[in-house]
Amino acid sequence: MNNSGAFTKLRPLSLLRQLSNCSDSTYLQALSNSVSWSIYLEQGKITYATHSVEPFDRLERHLRRLSHQVPMLTSEVRVQVRQIFEPDSHSQLIEDDSNSRSHPPEYQAISWLVSQQHLHSTQAAVLIQELVKEVIESFLLIKEGIYELTEPIDRMPRICRLDVEKILDRCQVRLQNWQAFVPQISSPYQRPYLLMNSKIEEKDLPKLQPDLTDWMKGFSLCHLATILNQDEIQLADNLYPYILKGAIILHEPDPPFDKLPKIFEEQCLQRPTLFSKLITEIVDIKQELNTTVNSYSDISEENIAPVQQLPQISEPPKENFQEPTSNNINPAFQKVTSATVTAQKVHKIVSVDDSPTILKEISYFLENENFSVVTINDPVKAVLSIIRHKPDLILLDLNMVGIDGYELCRIIRNNLIFHNTPIIFVTGSKGIVDKVKAKLVGASGYLTKPFTRAELLKTVFMHLT
Repeated sequence: MNNSGAFTKLRPLSLLRQLSNCSDSTYLQALSNSVSWSIYLEQGKITYATHSVEPFDRLERHLRRLSHQVPMLTSEVRVQVRQIFEPDSHSQLIEDDSNSRSHPPEYQAISWLVSQQHLHSTQAAVLIQELVKEVIESFLLIKEGIYELTEPIDRMPRICRLDVEKILDRCQVRLQNWQAFVPQISSPYQRPYLLMNSKIEEKDLPKLQPDLTDWMKGFSLCHLATILNQDEIQLADNLYPYILKGAIILHEPDPPFDKLPKIFEEQCLQRPTLFSKLITEIVDIKQELNTTVNSYSDISEENIAPVQQLPQISEPPKENFQEPTSNNINPAFQKVTSATVTAQKVHKIVSVDDSPTILKEISYFLENENFSVVTINDPVKAVLSIIRHKPDLILLDLNMVGIDGYELCRIIRNNLIFHNTPIIFVTGSKGIVDKVKAKLVGASGYLTKPFTRAELLKTVFMHLT
């Protein structure tokens, strides 16, 4: 087999099957539409797989699912993982090729969770299995791209080894199930909105659970499923009748998720067959969610590394370190492009900044997603206003006239009401010293200026859901 090649039509399924027959350790990197996939194999088995689109967002979602069965994975631990291991710029994952070939940051994070006894090695193996399935699922959708095969510069500490054929079989079934919703749903990262002015008769549709309508405000199907602890296909099946009737519209994925390949195929498989498979898959999913971590893993015990063989990671490499701180579809479905919102405002967010421009931008981004936003442009009067409004999350500018963000954060934290309220610093500073100081005064995280709507929503997802 050639070590590298460029193709107009990449055949990812055939390529992975070929690699599974090799006995060497191999690092496969594929590039398509500016997205990079990295797949690590050892003696024909997958030890890890990742892609360059928000790897820590992916890790966060799967850690949340696992946290329902592993009490040690608290929200504080999950936030700490991102603060320590997530690089400042996700582009580093593509640009720093030597780093990606040896130890992807999120893999280091998983190893750290094991070494700090937040996860048992068996639980970490299940986590890696689910992460790999999601990555391979998107990899199989690549139609054009280039790939390169190399020997890893430095072998990663092995947590588990996954059978390639089992992973491929599961991913292919899921991709076929997704085809049942084509063309209405073309990506798990599309964002559903419930139309307030929908004239659909209630008797024509099943009822949506209240939690779902509360959160249907800019989060993707993938993120909604995580918030509700459902499988994405199960959620899509619940929403599909509403989408067909035009009561729910789907917006395209936010960047950078829009770079990932779409589910849509020009020649779809027959829908009845797929729906029978879909129902079977959903039954399997429900059974999986009701079982223990160990019982639904496809990983045999001999392919899981004992805890004592894993490195005792106390801190990450310095270059990645951040101090903790059906029928008749409503024509409106395809025509609506502006944001549509639900009727209920669930979470209240206070934004403190002496810049009217920043306040206006935050307010636009969040109120457009139906959060209740209170803006405060006088930092000196902010404390009394915050006490009066009792927000669920506080966005705090770091550099303000009259009182800086550090002092204001310290004052807010001293009030028992806000002991557990997320306080996020909004700042243009990226310095380590600033992040250490922010942690000392009780800040929950950082949002770096300039930021996008997607980055702001990611912060909300991380701290409020």
